[in-house]
Amino acid sequence: MIHSMTAFARESLATEQGTLTLELRTVNHRYLDCHFKLPDSLRVLEANFREQAAKGLARGKLDCLLRLQQQGTAAVGPLVVDEERLEEVLTAAALVGDRMAAGKLPGAQLLDPLQVLQFPGVCAAAESGEEALQAAAAKLFSEALTTLRDNRAREGEKLANLILERLDLVEAEVARTREHLPALLQQQRERVIARIEDLDLDTDQSRLEQELVYMAQKADVDEELDRLDTHIGEVRRTLKKGGPCGRRLDFLMQEFNREANTLSSKATASSTTASAVELKVLIEQMREQIQNIE
Repeated sequence: MIHSMTAFARESLATEQGTLTLELRTVNHRYLDCHFKLPDSLRVLEANFREQAAKGLARGKLDCLLRLQQQGTAAVGPLVVDEERLEEVLTAAALVGDRMAAGKLPGAQLLDPLQVLQFPGVCAAAESGEEALQAAAAKLFSEALTTLRDNRAREGEKLANLILERLDLVEAEVARTREHLPALLQQQRERVIARIEDLDLDTDQSRLEQELVYMAQKADVDEELDRLDTHIGEVRRTLKKGGPCGRRLDFLMQEFNREANTLSSKATASSTTASAVELKVLIEQMREQIQNIE
């Protein structure tokens, strides 16, 4: 399947610790570029998220936003007090109290129990609560990534259809130019001969024929039309094969442009010039769509 690089996915999950909401957004980029905004308690999951994204996405800039909305007084998990650390803090507090009593710390205040609990290392959430929250976040990311890939696939299918529609128009324009080419070359030959006759010039017929052949060769665009047909077939094969093919398609658009420019430079009639312009318009329209293909 063809995947677009532009998509969005949003998933939510209610947990004992609160509601997790995860948003994934991707836009086109030359390679896979991931950016994560996670709560502090879930930053440990970034490496796992990055690995999952690399497996599921080939190209695109990925922005991941994960929010945890706690409900009421819900905590991440039951609180656990490190008694050894608490004793160290209380011993230090007692030493400070002695200094206060000796008048060496004027204006100091006694410690509040809540301040003691907030001291680093004294109180923390239970590991089981953190593990459950991390497992829920990992599951949510997996679901959102699946949704994102599905959305990219649907968008990619639309892009492929748009490209195929314009490819049909390119093919029709090439066929029309090829059909008119013999008549255009004949008209060019007749114009040159008529011009010489009008000027009543004495010409070497053999030399004239050589010059006419040379002019016909310069104006002949059969080779360019053949290459355009080849590129049309290659784009169709690439789209049918699917997978990450944006770079290949972009290269083919460059080749399309090269042939259209040559066709324009060799044009000897307004109809050929108009065909070259129409081809350039169609090629540019395809190129704009291809910029979003993975």
